[in-house]
Amino acid sequence: QVQLVESGGGLVQAGDSLRLSCAASGRTFSSYNMAWFRQAPGKEREFVAGISWGGGSTRYADSVKGRFTISRDNAKSTMYLQMNSLQPEDTAVYYCAANKNLLTTNHRLYDYWGQGTQVTVSS
Repeated sequence: QVQLVESGGGLVQAGDSLRLSCAASGRTFSSYNMAWFRQAPGKEREFVAGISWGGGSTRYADSVKGRFTISRDNAKSTMYLQMNSLQPEDTAVYYCAANKNLLTTNHRLYDYWGQGTQVTVSS
């Protein structure tokens, strides 16, 4: 199967940038749709951004459009989330997820998950 490991989180000031990475190992990374979700304390896990298996289609939550960019490098089996103009509201644990069949915003439909990486944005 697919194993996913997130990295790149940290503590930053409002307005700063971070780039998260999700490194995949195992079977056929390039055939999976990928997404980033996040979960803040006391809130449900929410969709942030998704990308199709070939990278040709992307989706973003309204809250991050214009600030975040999702990308993938199938040769490196890695997905990225470039986060610019970070705000305190972006503070959450960010999770990488993979889905064989569907690019969806529903976290319940993803098959594989990483352990998460903490992003904290101070004001």
